[in-house]
Amino acid sequence: MTNRPVEVITSVERHRRWSREDKERLVAACLQPGAVLSEISRSAGIHVSQLFRWRKELC
Repeated sequence: MTNRPVEVITSVERHRRWSREDKERLVAACLQPGAVLSEISRSAGIHVSQLFRWRKELC
């Protein structure tokens, strides 16, 4: 028998639902002068491409 490391998964990532108000708030933050989309997406815990998609959908 070999000793191999064991990975223990303690939580499950779930698909998160965003309300229209949350999406609008994040997109509005993107439209502010000097806004950095990568910082906004990181603070919200989403990928920057998701923010681009929401911006395209809402504008």
